[in-house]
This record gives sequence, C-alpha cells and structure tokens, in this order.
Amino acid sequence: MRLRSSTGRQTWGSSAWGDSVEWERLAEHLKKQITGEVKVQEPLKNYTSWRIGGPADLLVVPGTLEDLRVCLSFARDHGVPLTVLGNGSNVLVLDGGIRGLVVKTAGGLSGIRVQGERVTAEAGAMLPVLVNTVIRYGLTGLEFAAGIPGTVGGAVVMNAGAEGQSISEVVEEVTVLRTDGEFVSLGKKDLTFGYRHSSLQEHPVTVAAVVMGLRPGNIQEITDRVRRLLEVRRKRQPLNRPNAGSVFTNPGPQAAGYLIEKVGAKGLTRGRAQVSSVHANFIVNMGGATAADVLDLIEEVRERVRREFGISLKTEIKVLGEGLSTGS
Repeated sequence: MRLRSSTGRQTWGSSAWGDSVEWERLAEHLKKQITGEVKVQEPLKNYTSWRIGGPADLLVVPGTLEDLRVCLSFARDHGVPLTVLGNGSNVLVLDGGIRGLVVKTAGGLSGIRVQGERVTAEAGAMLPVLVNTVIRYGLTGLEFAAGIPGTVGGAVVMNAGAEGQSISEVVEEVTVLRTDGEFVSLGKKDLTFGYRHSSLQEHPVTVAAVVMGLRPGNIQEITDRVRRLLEVRRKRQPLNRPNAGSVFTNPGPQAAGYLIEKVGAKGLTRGRAQVSSVHANFIVNMGGATAADVLDLIEEVRERVRREFGISLKTEIKVLGEGLSTGS
C-alpha cells in the first residue's frame, strides 16, 4: 500500500518524465547506487493482488533499508514523484499506471528479528510469514494477522486487522524515513490509531521497520488458533480469484457486505470485475479486469446502498496512479 507519494508534473534533466530514454538513463544511474532491482515501464498488475494496474515509469524493489533511503533521496534530488507500495494487496492501480518512481518493499525489506517478547520486522515483511515466525518462538498476539496478505509496513499505516483485533494492539515502536533522508523512531505515544487508520497517513514519512511486543504462549494452542482462523477465512472469502480484500469499510453495526447483499449487488459484474458471490464486500478479477471495471462496480454498489439505506460507503482500498487518456 502506498505510504507516501509526491505529486505534480516536473522534469528530470531536460526531458519530460514520459521520455522512455530518460527513464532508462535514470534507471542506470540508480542501479549504481543500490543493491535492489530496478525496472523501467514495469506493469504493476504483476505486483498487485488484484492483478490490475498499468506500468510504473520506474519500479524498485530495495534490498536494504539503505536502498530505501537512497531511493527517497534520489527521487527528491531529481524532482521525481515517489510512491511506496507494500505487497499491493489493498490498492487499485489505475490502468494508466503510476508516474515516477515506485518503491515496492515486499520481496526485499523482509527481515524479522525476535528478541525475547519483542519482535522487529522490516516494512516489507509479509504478515503470514511474520505470524509463522513468532509461532516458532512460542509468541502469541498476532494470530489474527495470519490470513492478511499484506506487509508489516502497510498494516501499520492502515491499522490492519481481523477478528476484532488490529495490529495497533501490539505495536511498540515504528521507525520511519523522513523526506530529508533521516530515520526517526516513533513510540506508541507518538502515534494515534483508529479503524483502518493511523496518524502515519497524515505525514510525509515512509515506514521502514516496526517493533512489536508479544506474549509467551503455548505453541500448539497458537498453531491450532491460527488453523481455525484460516479455515474460517477460506470458507468466507473468495480466495480462488484475485482480489484486494475488503473494498469498503464497515459503516457501523451493519457490515458493508451485508448492505451490499441486501441491495442485490452480490454477483454484479462490470466488464471482467465482479462483486464476489462468496463475500459481497470483495470485488474479484474474473480474468482481464481493468481498473475502470472495478471503479464502475464500486460506484454502482455505492449508489445502490445510498438509495436503499441512505448510507455512503467509504472505500478501504487506496486508488493510485492515473487512468488511460481518452483524448486524441
């Protein structure tokens, strides 16, 4: 998920950002400074759980936290817009793609360190991997996250949760990277959390690592609890089709999925996107869906719920990038 983005059309050197030759030169320049991968005009549908999204001008998968710092400084120094993604599991990237530099933490910044009951995870560490790791150490408190296909960084920014719990309950410290290239540690008292929200969304910082405080527990009991939660998830969610998790936040006592089902939108399609027949708060890619298909479906669902219940559903997903140009 995006942690930070700067906007506005600028230039690098003497050519517009859209000049592929300049992007190739920029990529070669960046490759000399980092250990991670650098790709030009890379389709982001290959990096999102919805399997939707146009190209990034530049895509970087940093190998180290220093790579991350270099990428942010590089974007700032060259006047290039920056977007940071986790695992792409809670975002809709538009069909025109994302301009500038996209940094994807998943696949690179995945380090996890366990010291007693304190666990430090880099921003790109996947939540299911983190859960499996702490289980081996007999630590409890993260079982709810076993089925969330996101990264630690994205989870903290969005205060991800399930089964009535959220990651804010275990967060002790967050290391962020400021726009000036400095790493800063924020304690629990420096942060505020709410339903699918954290104060990190309101500041131009990028999450680098998270320290969590867990509790000792019985390994077999923790394992059994995770197994039960995953089995419930398999029954309730459309895991056989690409999706981005819950599309709408729950507006109150009545869940968004319940409202959507009540207005007859379950199974509704637009293009190759469909409101899941398994869980109405999921939109699935039936194969070849575009971001435009998903947006049309979101608006149709919103309008039906608004007309029937007078409730305006808010999206939980983040929309990034730009649509395809329709002009001549």
